Amino acid sequence: MGTRKNNRISACLASALFLCLVVVTRIGGGEAVSQVPGLFIFGDSLLDNGNNNNINSLAKANYLPYGIDFPGGPTGRFSNGRTAVDAIAQLLGFDNFIPSYATASGQQILNGVNYASAAAGIREETGRQLGGRTAFAGQVNNYRNTVQQIVQLLGDETTAANYLSKCIYVVGMGNNDYLNNYFQTILYSSSRQFTPQQYADVLIQQYAQQISTLYSLGARKVALFGVGQIGCSPNALAQNSPDGRTCVQRYNDVIQLFNNNLRKLVDSYNRNNSGAKFIYINAFGIFNDLITNPSNYGFTVTNAGCCGVGRNNGLITCLPLQRPCLDRDQHVFWDAFHPGDAANTIFGKRAYSAQTPSDAYPYDISRLAKM
Repeated sequence: MGTRKNNRISACLASALFLCLVVVTRIGGGEAVSQVPGLFIFGDSLLDNGNNNNINSLAKANYLPYGIDFPGGPTGRFSNGRTAVDAIAQLLGFDNFIPSYATASGQQILNGVNYASAAAGIREETGRQLGGRTAFAGQVNNYRNTVQQIVQLLGDETTAANYLSKCIYVVGMGNNDYLNNYFQTILYSSSRQFTPQQYADVLIQQYAQQISTLYSLGARKVALFGVGQIGCSPNALAQNSPDGRTCVQRYNDVIQLFNNNLRKLVDSYNRNNSGAKFIYINAFGIFNDLITNPSNYGFTVTNAGCCGVGRNNGLITCLPLQRPCLDRDQHVFWDAFHPGDAANTIFGKRAYSAQTPSDAYPYDISRLAKM
């Protein structure tokens, strides 16, 4: 009995030591410890870092000028450089960017995995006109596969559950359910089936189902990104703004119904689920500040993409090998829909450490990491 007990203690100590070693990374000659052991990401093209590269989809960004300012060039990120979660990963102390699900393997997954897929939505049909994509439910299923691998790597379910409870999860879903569903009235019937409030309610119900699955699979520290100001994107301005500068208010009003529901979901999960630490990141408000007060952040162009086609460079995304603008850090938007590296970095910083009380609720990612 004593020998078996000692063996169990030794096994537990070994697992704990291994988990500690996973968190420690080498930077230069010294050691740096990330604030959390892993970062798991779910979302769309705002967070995608290459998951769509090898599938049959029109929603890809694995060609220049995408990635023109990113180390190594194009990766599948819909940006000239980093995405918001890249900036957050750096602020959390990770030495490397979180790998895409398509490329992550072995012990690499213990630092986290990015499951985001361009054109994806909460609803399965969202983005179908763009071809292949992995909707929220599919991304959660991919995470389920990752959890099974983590259990194998760490040795048992108890150690894996302890590890996962310390990780941070980012969910940025819902943008395409408006942009590539509800607002596409010719291609989709959702705007005829549901009033704006009904649609927001249906989305949150489906969203909550996936969040519940994540919780059952070990997620405890979860940051939910709201939907941004789609009505202020170069694409919306190009097609629906008479002067090309005034945001499309009817779009933004509809989106805020979803965001209001999402914030309520945070309260509900924190109240009703043991150990849950959910927060809401106010993407709508943060980008409203960038667009309304651009000079505070070094921006001079808020209504046009740095590259693209047509009015406001907003009719379609960047064409292969298209020459982008030279003053990229002065543009809020990189293309018709997506912010550039500069705006993504600011958003990431404010999500991590709130600049104003409205940036994050009930607290920001830096505090979430410490809990």
